[in-house]
Amino acid sequence: MPEIHPFFVFEGAQGIDLAQAERIVGGGSERQMFPHRDRATAFVRFRPAPLRVAQEGAPLLLGRWSTEAAVDLVLYDFGAASVAYQITVDGGLADLQEVSALLRRPDALRLHARVQVESLLQSLGTAVTKPSIAEFMEDYRIIGMRDGTGNESATAFCETHRGSIAQSLRPDTAGLSDDEVVDATEVQISFGPSDVTIVDWDAAFVLDPDPEDVRAVLESANVQLLEMRWLDLQLDAAIERSYHLLRRTIGWRAFMPGAPGDDLRQVAELQLESAVLVERVTNALKVFGEAYQTRIYRLASRRFQLAELDASITRKLSTIESIYQKLSDRAGTVRMETLEWVVIILIAMEIVISLGWH
Repeated sequence: MPEIHPFFVFEGAQGIDLAQAERIVGGGSERQMFPHRDRATAFVRFRPAPLRVAQEGAPLLLGRWSTEAAVDLVLYDFGAASVAYQITVDGGLADLQEVSALLRRPDALRLHARVQVESLLQSLGTAVTKPSIAEFMEDYRIIGMRDGTGNESATAFCETHRGSIAQSLRPDTAGLSDDEVVDATEVQISFGPSDVTIVDWDAAFVLDPDPEDVRAVLESANVQLLEMRWLDLQLDAAIERSYHLLRRTIGWRAFMPGAPGDDLRQVAELQLESAVLVERVTNALKVFGEAYQTRIYRLASRRFQLAELDASITRKLSTIESIYQKLSDRAGTVRMETLEWVVIILIAMEIVISLGWH
């Protein structure tokens, strides 16, 4: 039966002690792990493994559809949190299009997801470092079918229904052009004849009898997208503050005792904070060791333009380093000029005293 899994990713805290959080939550939580496709080994793990917490609640209505009562929350040690829902669709591709169109403006779900994250983080107490949910977030839809292709292979089914699948990925009442259909469905991958995954910018179509690992990879890629966008915004703010400090050193203030050193220390702190953020993002989300999942992750990364975001982050880090260097050079120049004036004044005083003595 077709199903849609909308999920929302939030930047919720500076960090989360997952071991402590697991002890606090107790039952209904587990470390996330998923079976390999080739069954060569038992499981594939995130490192560190995020904590998945299942919560029961009342179903939420979306038109003539409703979510399942169970909601899955996933916590990551670097402070991110995702909330996943499930909507079972009793129908075919046309019904998937209808539900997908409703989810393009998921205000009710977004608000509910935010409340769920806030409530969970509050209940974890000291396990959460500096809890503060950022305003912006990432949302994504995974549109899925476990079967229903008849005698066709999954790839052949998707080719036959390419237009309907594209309309589910990019709902538009006016319909999609041929170019838009091709663009929406061109990034796809299969492990065998019974499965195919199509990755688009804000939705994916997964035809798979056992799709849990694919959903986990796509969720992880969206978490990384959120973290990199958050880091990019933080670096923008750090650059603006650094420029402000650089401008402050111009004029009479540059010669005040300790002023250049104070500004230099502030930029150094911004530089250190930025480096810590980069380290947290790049090291916390590891690429999976299993080949098929790694390929899905790379496709999602390409679709989400993570490489371009990474390049932007690198440039901004270089800009902060350049500002720090300019402040350092200016502080050195001020010190040298001050020493020169001190020497000149001392020589002048010595001459005056010498003449007065004689």
